[in-house]
Amino acid sequence: MTGRRFLYWVLIPLASFAAAALGWAAMAPVHSDSREQVYVIPKGTWEHRQAGHHLDVIPSRIRLTLGVKDVLVMRNQDDVPQLFGPVLIMPGQSFQLPFQRPSEYLFTCPLHSSGLLTIVVEPMPEPGWPRLRWRATGLVTPGASL
Repeated sequence: MTGRRFLYWVLIPLASFAAAALGWAAMAPVHSDSREQVYVIPKGTWEHRQAGHHLDVIPSRIRLTLGVKDVLVMRNQDDVPQLFGPVLIMPGQSFQLPFQRPSEYLFTCPLHSSGLLTIVVEPMPEPGWPRLRWRATGLVTPGASL
């Protein structure tokens, strides 16, 4: 196959497809099946902490996006109550915290070895480069508010 034929039959269609995919990712509306971002406190968390193990059952920084994933849910599957900020979550119970404004929130959280949890609530990304960057970040960073 000559260089010119290769260009016409392979590279140009591939480049066109890539440009169309990027255009879709930048402009398509953002949606999610559920607006909840769920974190589970596993059974045995309290026992591990009492034994001196530094077990981080949730990340120290959680990113949420308004309109996509903007409800934080904490499920306690441990045998003892757990604290999240000022809320005591009983065994087998869940706590939902919906967010309505973009901001950075700081909570005390003994579920993390630092004792603090930062929740970053971002606005819905605008169409174009911000939305493309937001989608790319979600692909690279697992659980990053998608």
